[in-house]
Amino acid sequence: MTADALSDVALSAGSDDKYRLLVEAVTDYAIYMLDPSGRVMSWNAGAARLKGYAPGEILNQHFSQFFTPEDREAGLPERALATARSEGRFESEGWRIRKDGSRFWALAVLDPIYAPDSGLLGYAKITRDLTERRNAEIALARSEQQFRLLVQGVSDYAIYMLSPQGMVTNWNSGAERIKGYAPHEIIGRHFSTFYSPEDREAGLPGVGLETALRDGRFETEAWRHRKDGSRFWAHVVIDAILDDDGALVGFAKITRDITEKREAQIALEQAREAVLQSQKMEAIGQLTGGVAHDFNNLLMVILGSLDLLKRRLPSDPRTAPLLDNAVQAAQRGASLTQRMLSFARRQELRLAPVDLNVLVQGMAELIDRTLGMRCKIETRLPLSLAPAQADANQLELAVLNLVVNARDAMPEGGEIEITGREAELPADNGLGLAAGRYVCLSVKDHGSGMDEATLERASEPFFTTKGVGKGTGLGLSMVQGTAEQVGGKLVLRSALGAGTTAEMWLPVATKPAGRPWPEEIGRAEFERSRALKVLLVDDDSLVLASTAELLDDLGHNVHVANSGAAALTLLEGQDLFDLVITDVMMPGMTGLEFAEVARARHSALPIILVSGFAELAPDTGQFPRLSKPFRRHEIERAINDAMPSPN
Repeated sequence: MTADALSDVALSAGSDDKYRLLVEAVTDYAIYMLDPSGRVMSWNAGAARLKGYAPGEILNQHFSQFFTPEDREAGLPERALATARSEGRFESEGWRIRKDGSRFWALAVLDPIYAPDSGLLGYAKITRDLTERRNAEIALARSEQQFRLLVQGVSDYAIYMLSPQGMVTNWNSGAERIKGYAPHEIIGRHFSTFYSPEDREAGLPGVGLETALRDGRFETEAWRHRKDGSRFWAHVVIDAILDDDGALVGFAKITRDITEKREAQIALEQAREAVLQSQKMEAIGQLTGGVAHDFNNLLMVILGSLDLLKRRLPSDPRTAPLLDNAVQAAQRGASLTQRMLSFARRQELRLAPVDLNVLVQGMAELIDRTLGMRCKIETRLPLSLAPAQADANQLELAVLNLVVNARDAMPEGGEIEITGREAELPADNGLGLAAGRYVCLSVKDHGSGMDEATLERASEPFFTTKGVGKGTGLGLSMVQGTAEQVGGKLVLRSALGAGTTAEMWLPVATKPAGRPWPEEIGRAEFERSRALKVLLVDDDSLVLASTAELLDDLGHNVHVANSGAAALTLLEGQDLFDLVITDVMMPGMTGLEFAEVARARHSALPIILVSGFAELAPDTGQFPRLSKPFRRHEIERAINDAMPSPN
């Protein structure tokens, strides 16, 4: 029942018993009559319950006694009567007093009552107790104030409201700290201000609002922009705010700067990936090194036997090409094992100062034959370029691999640039190299280039983009292994459509470069040694037999042993040998252990270590070494180098 309706009931109470009974029955409202001066003329049950007075205690009393002393002093009762009389109604909320002196918050309505044919009869007064509602409103206001202070005090999160159209309507201190805008600079502007131009063009701000409206919530992580233009990685949540009727009021938006968290996560993932990659590379390296070692033994037998056959068979125009093809195939296999061992960082290296100008010029004919007619080489190496500390043979193989890759990247042909430069790298050089002087030898093509994903995997072993049967996938990994084994690094720079530049960073040699060894040296260039009594030690019977035949063909008297223990027995049981040649990787006693025992017993005995497994044949400085597979001229050179000069 409305206050106006109750006033009408009170007006007719004196003339109609039904309305009087109705008013008397109302207990939630105090409904009573005042005379023109403000004295109580009637009193219903609701008034008695609400204000605590029985009818006999309050009738003919002035209604001002229900007001607080402050309101009476301020003249509020008189003003209420005057307002109702002049304006036809007075309505207010305020504190009122019960009989026991307690206060309650009241909604009071005062309406004047006029007789149809005379003046003012009095006033109809309706009062309702709103204390509970007011307490709830006060509690709500206090809660909202506390929440507002809480939101404003949060500095780690940007918390603000958006209008249904996406306009910023408020701004907390966290938003100001994270995004750099003061409240007056951003309130009233669209929240798409925080997005990049590309994201705005793609309609991402609208997608966020539409999703929040449809699903009630939108959450994402993405780049956002500060006032100064800098970017930060943000975790964003947008919640749709609806009223009780389900109509959209706006959006609540919470943004957190998680750039540091993202960088830490990326660093952790990179470290985890690096560990996994390292473990994978180590496992592949161990497998590759073992396979390459065994393969070297097989090639040792094949190449040695072919060398002997070429020397012993009569010249036959039909047989000679077959032998040459077999030798070339075996040499190709040897090249493959060198790549595998270089990748595994187990390749035996002969480190020496290498003049890159001399090396590249010496490869010119080989490179021209390899490239064919469609590609041209442009070489720009300074004459004053310092020598690099490297293995000349391995470096040649690395350059050839890079040139072949450059050719394959330009199927229609083009120019390949080989350049060199020196650089003094500081400790924080960005390449992960130690501080010092380096030579950078680069091979650049103008081909299709590589995308980021391909570039990241380009140096992985067995990864190739050349198709099945067109590449081993070991070329770049071999180059990388060769560079890292001497303390350098392979750096690849590429982009789609912009070609590729492969840079080999090699440490500068501390000594000047000497003349590189030629691939083949005829016997005439050696000082032919006398016939020697040679002890040959190898656990592989095929390698032992093949090498013994090579030594016999060179005119030496060969005694063989298939283990270190057997070799020691021969050393003690016969006259002193002139030379010992021993394999390194043998079960039980290794070749190095045998050599150390033999040298301890026979200090002047020349000993040559033979192995293709560098990690198992460390350079002790006292034993010359020969890498498998070797050719006849190579073992002949090794013997000449190992034997003492005649007096």
